[in-house]
Amino acid sequence: MSRGTLSLKSVGKTWTPEGRAPVEAVRDFSLDVAPGEFVIFLGPSGCGKSTLLYMIAGLESVSSGTIEQDGLAVTEPSAERGLIFQEAGLFPWLTIADNVGFGLSIQGEAPVRRREAVAQLLRQVGLGDMMDKKPDELSGGMRQRAACARALAMRPDILMMDEPFAALDVQTRAKMQDFLLQIWRDSGASIILVTHSIDEAIALADRVVVFTARPGRIKTIVPIDLPRPRPSRDPRYHQYRDLFTDLLAAEVDRAFAEQEA
Repeated sequence: MSRGTLSLKSVGKTWTPEGRAPVEAVRDFSLDVAPGEFVIFLGPSGCGKSTLLYMIAGLESVSSGTIEQDGLAVTEPSAERGLIFQEAGLFPWLTIADNVGFGLSIQGEAPVRRREAVAQLLRQVGLGDMMDKKPDELSGGMRQRAACARALAMRPDILMMDEPFAALDVQTRAKMQDFLLQIWRDSGASIILVTHSIDEAIALADRVVVFTARPGRIKTIVPIDLPRPRPSRDPRYHQYRDLFTDLLAAEVDRAFAEQEA
């Protein structure tokens, strides 16, 4: 089995908050992700996309079903699976170099080799001259690039991203998407990215997994049969946009109705 193979079989998650009724977040979710594949999770708010990502990362346990990487059950976090949150989550008291090399230091990597690896990664993400800066000296897009470098420092087979560009302006977001595609090509890692943006899904994905409203299930999986880069002027791009708009309309209505209830 190739490294980075991910298999979800009938995965379910039910939250049981104390003193409140159980909440079923994910139901009967089955999906295989191939090594090096770029998969997008697209769906309405509250449909279990992030919950599923955290279960794949090993940060949350499944209530039912199984998650396996390379044939082994996922039961805890692993350096083989990197996770990047919407907020970069950098330690404000550390330099960018120390943030990126934090995981390597925990693993006992020698300081000289760690510094060399960090310098190479920061050059790769366009931050080679920012090693000694603190996070508050960087823009939002730069901080997210540093967060990507920190995750890549662990050489993960699977890189997961939870709406990493949602807080960025339109122009920066477009540049970060281009940057992410380059990182994906260079690293060879599988990427699973959660988004609410139809345009982001079309621009990035090999396959788009469309979620139902909660409890999150697979409504359909749409392969994106367009060469990269994917100009939004392409008529086929607009066909995908119309398709996803139609697929999500009923689920968004259901999600809003549930929230109001």
